[in-house]
Amino acid sequence: MASTNIQPNFNNSTQFIAGWYWALPSKKLKVGKVKPVTLLGRNLAIYRGFNGEVKAVDAYCPHMGAHLAEGKVEGDSIRCFFHNWKYDATGKCVDIPSLEKPLPVCIKTWETAEKYGMIWVWVGENKPEQLPFIPELEQVECDYMLGTKFIKNCHPNVLLINAIDAHHFNTVHNLPLEIVFDTQTLNNHAITFSNTTRGGNDSWFIRLIQPLYKKEVTYSMCYWYGSTGTVTLGPDFLHFYIIFTLRMIEGGKTEGQTILITPKRHGIFGKLINLILLWLTQRVGNYFAKGDTQVFETIKFNLQTPTKADQSILQFIHHVNQQKSLKWETWQTVDDINSKNIQTQFQPNLLEYKEHEFKV
Repeated sequence: MASTNIQPNFNNSTQFIAGWYWALPSKKLKVGKVKPVTLLGRNLAIYRGFNGEVKAVDAYCPHMGAHLAEGKVEGDSIRCFFHNWKYDATGKCVDIPSLEKPLPVCIKTWETAEKYGMIWVWVGENKPEQLPFIPELEQVECDYMLGTKFIKNCHPNVLLINAIDAHHFNTVHNLPLEIVFDTQTLNNHAITFSNTTRGGNDSWFIRLIQPLYKKEVTYSMCYWYGSTGTVTLGPDFLHFYIIFTLRMIEGGKTEGQTILITPKRHGIFGKLINLILLWLTQRVGNYFAKGDTQVFETIKFNLQTPTKADQSILQFIHHVNQQKSLKWETWQTVDDINSKNIQTQFQPNLLEYKEHEFKV
């Protein structure tokens, strides 16, 4: 008989962290149109009302289960194609043509938001928290461009830790210095890892770029809801910003979208500069992603022998396992008592690592 014990969130294909997840690009949903979207195993109908606002509802009509994405938008409501039952923006049935008054039925609605050219859905029963943002640009008006959409043969958590895998910068990307990260908790749902390394004077490349940096080389990651990572990197006078927003798909694999960001610059020349910067940002992102692609087609992640260089990875795993989680497809909250047991089970691994670290 299969075990019924709840497993930790990290690298778990049966559950995920409650939070904001990308659904589809804003430009793909015109006013008065509806699209079918499968998100974390659950089928949704997402439509844009004639007031321009985006609504997300469970896909199936309570009457006979017809998919609402086959229906049509009326005002800020949606009408089922099959028998023309109509549901308003709150999910309440407001019209059944065959009856004098509608039945007291509703469809489940989900909070949505639009940012960076994407439609996001809040997956969770609680009031929505903050949308993912780049800490350095929290109060800055930005331009953006959607980059590459991709699928990887591993879990989103595994893909995200690649950016804080300190040792792989030496082995895969041939960076001639030891990377060390400083970790800070931004809030309950976000954690940052910032490079504190300054050195590598034996390398001609490092000596060449050192005048561009007052202190250490700028490279930082901010992880949101265990599924979206924001990257900040570059010389002191010009930082590049990339968002990697991921969602789990069937089989524990990853479907992701890159978003390229730069502070808004006004005027004709400002717009031209930003187009060039966004193009350069995409080249930077592609450079770092290229060398790792083959690994994520075959990896079966199982960290059994952590070293000193894996400290940031262990911190991220611990952060992910602390988050409130939902079950795949049903989006039901994972039992809180079992979640507490997870933390107790996971903590000894961190303690073992700390003991090991003193021996390194």
